[in-house]
Amino acid sequence: MIADYELVVGMEVHAQISTRSKMFCGCSTDSWDAAANSHTCPVCLAMPGMLPVINREAVAQTIRAGLALNCTIAEEAVFARKNYSYPDLPKGYQISQYELPLCLAGWIDIDTPAGSRHIRITRAHLEEDTGKLVHDGDASLVDLNRAGVPLLEIVTEPDLHTVDEVNEYLTRLRQLLVQIGVNSGDLEKGAMRMEANVSLRRLGATAYGTKVEIKNLNSFRAVRNALEYEVKRQAQVLDAGGEVEQVTLGWLEAQGRTYVQRSKESAHDYRYFPEPDLPPLFIDRAWVAELAASLPELPLARRARFQSDYGLSAYDADVLTAEREVADYYEQVVAAVGGLIEPKIVANWVMGELFRLLNLGEKTLAEASITPAAFTDLLKLVAAGTINPNTGKRVLETMLRTGESAAAIVEREGLAQVSDADVLNQAIDRVLAGAPEEVARYREGKTQLLGWFMGQVMRETRGKANPDIVRQALLARLD
Repeated sequence: MIADYELVVGMEVHAQISTRSKMFCGCSTDSWDAAANSHTCPVCLAMPGMLPVINREAVAQTIRAGLALNCTIAEEAVFARKNYSYPDLPKGYQISQYELPLCLAGWIDIDTPAGSRHIRITRAHLEEDTGKLVHDGDASLVDLNRAGVPLLEIVTEPDLHTVDEVNEYLTRLRQLLVQIGVNSGDLEKGAMRMEANVSLRRLGATAYGTKVEIKNLNSFRAVRNALEYEVKRQAQVLDAGGEVEQVTLGWLEAQGRTYVQRSKESAHDYRYFPEPDLPPLFIDRAWVAELAASLPELPLARRARFQSDYGLSAYDADVLTAEREVADYYEQVVAAVGGLIEPKIVANWVMGELFRLLNLGEKTLAEASITPAAFTDLLKLVAAGTINPNTGKRVLETMLRTGESAAAIVEREGLAQVSDADVLNQAIDRVLAGAPEEVARYREGKTQLLGWFMGQVMRETRGKANPDIVRQALLARLD
């Protein structure tokens, strides 16, 4: 039974590094929609006599990622040849790092039901990507546009013990890499590809079980489904008295199962040796300090600050800091309102109505036509009582659709809030006169009808009545 076992997972994540050119040549990395093999040159096609040249920006981005992951940055790193034959690897080997990687012994925090804890990072090293096979019936075509794109491989210790923990780790890692500008986070374009080393052991056991590696998982959903399947499969094997075979597995999404690709390789199978065409990297400490200073505030630190500085809940702070552009937007609005509106109210507007309208229009915040200053002007109109919150939502929708200012929309459509007591009392008179039965029921104790009366008055005033004044006037009349 699954309940008798503990899941043990170590993750390997291959993240494409955001650079303009490839790892060892000048070809563009922006080739997602390009014609096959159009972003290639003699170097990434492995033509005879061609020599690689190290992309300095890729090294810098790897170091920045290592610093954000609390790694030790090596003073010396060496590129190695990782030898294996595959159709989309034109050289017959991959230039990677093995014995002397750039980043070692780090950690990343994740949230668990038992609280926050470290997931240990074994290493984060730099390598080049392979090409891509496109299968067409019985034929397989090779596209080498991706060959040579710089990759950051991040390897954890076997510290993850539930599928939810794995998902949380991947979510936090993606968030971190995107917000420091190392990776685009676009899983649909293969910007992150995951591999899971999975084993089961009896509850209470300390020795690890036999692990399998599930390769090339290209979405968090695929990771979750593959892990859940593999847990059941391995538990059934062990319950039957069998032994799990150490193999490399693939994942068939359509069939919802893993399948054996090959027997598991070990380091000696790849015949690693130092890349003779590339010198060792000697990392200057002053450069590391400069790169550390270039890092923005990291997501978890910003989440903690949002809670302490703005009085937000852990949930609200987590939502607002999940994307850097959202967190920046929120802070600009909070600063602009200058204490006139509580940060929690600003958060409610951003996470509520603004997110809702963006989702309806399938737009990101960067694509929307409303700047932090324009959004601030809208909130100030609501806070000043010029318009009520419901009208504010209507105005926001128009702002997103037309790009107009809140003030212009309010003036053009005559949406200014009605606070004149005589006008509101006349509307209340009409509502009460038209609903004698509801008035009687309210006075008999059905006080929840107050909301219904409020709605009727708002309808009478086309949504422009000041709700606070209406509430007080209704209570005075009905009671």
